[in-house]
Amino acid sequence: MTLGIALGFAAAALTFTTFMMKSMLPLRVAALASNVFFVAYGYVESLLPIVILHGVLLPLNAARLLEIRKLVKDIESAAGDTPVAQWLLPHMTRRTAPAGTPLFSRGDLAEDMFYVHSGKVRVVEYGDALGPGTLIGEIGLFAPDLRRTQSVVCDSDCQLYSLSREGLYRLYYQNPKLGFHLIRLIVGRLMRDATAGKAESPSAVEAGA
Repeated sequence: MTLGIALGFAAAALTFTTFMMKSMLPLRVAALASNVFFVAYGYVESLLPIVILHGVLLPLNAARLLEIRKLVKDIESAAGDTPVAQWLLPHMTRRTAPAGTPLFSRGDLAEDMFYVHSGKVRVVEYGDALGPGTLIGEIGLFAPDLRRTQSVVCDSDCQLYSLSREGLYRLYYQNPKLGFHLIRLIVGRLMRDATAGKAESPSAVEAGA
């Protein structure tokens, strides 16, 4: 077996391996290695089209590999206590609501999540007010039936930011780092509520409404 044939078989084996992989990081590593072997194979066997094709694919796979590694590091460094405004406000729509405006009622279909920028909102069933910096209704968007469990109205004139269910899902798929942070935010809040024995408290409603 000649050197060129051996390089060709190795390149083909690596390419086949990429089709068997489900994890993107090792897949890109294997694809990058196959490009290197295909370039070597094409050079040894004087196959110019192979050299050109994989010479172009090699830097593309290298760039994708660096992007994936950066994304993994970003996700690992995403802190659970990062202010929600830093993550979500750039993607949310600003709106104002006068005192008495209902944001949603028990049993409503969960269509939006809200961030209270100024003013106060009130959970009707508990009578407690929630102020600036509060995220409302995010867990309802992930509930199996997508229904609100409580009613929330504006207790004063409010400036709010809203994000639709479709917008949240789109962000989740387009930006895994953002989605990962939101999951950590929700789980962290539920764990704090459970630890404090506040399963029926306003803070639990804040997350689950």
